[in-house]
Amino acid sequence: MQGPLDPMLRLPSIGERVQTLRKRDRLTLNDLAGRAGISASAVSKIENGQTSPTYETIVRLAVGLSVDVAELFGSEGSTPVSGRRAITRAGEGVAQSTPHYDYQMLCTDLATTAFIPFLTRIRARSVAEFAGLQSHRGEEFFYVLDGAVELHTEHYAPVRLDRGDSSYFDSGMGHALISVSPEEATVLWIATRVHGVLER
Repeated sequence: MQGPLDPMLRLPSIGERVQTLRKRDRLTLNDLAGRAGISASAVSKIENGQTSPTYETIVRLAVGLSVDVAELFGSEGSTPVSGRRAITRAGEGVAQSTPHYDYQMLCTDLATTAFIPFLTRIRARSVAEFAGLQSHRGEEFFYVLDGAVELHTEHYAPVRLDRGDSSYFDSGMGHALISVSPEEATVLWIATRVHGVLER
């Protein structure tokens, strides 16, 4: 039986998408690295599948490529029209993984939406797994569907959230989410669009 994060839809990895978009724009590794504010070696490792980027790095790559983060997850989106609607069937979201989270992006066939919904499995077990708290411009909301998580933020003490609990916070505040239940926690995570949200 197919699980909630075992998607039927298999699209190119983030690294493959980064390379395709970089070459489309005739950018060198150094060009993209400079625009994204990360090292050229990091870009190369991501493109070649030697490392999985964190969400903050995905955001930076999206800004460096002048695309929405949805495009790095493999979604082109449709031409915006009024009266829009999108449906994602169970298990059919666009899936990508980072070192700490397994994402399934939902309702990706709409372009220029105000926010992006993710079904997210939290694999991180300690804040020490992160290279510091992550931050980027925007706002985020998550609702715990299964398990329990601990939210670490820059200005507040860590807080545990159990099934049915939720949180809304400023993405510019350093943050990290870890699973503290025996099983990996699953959350519905909603983030504002990130195209252009970082200042270069």
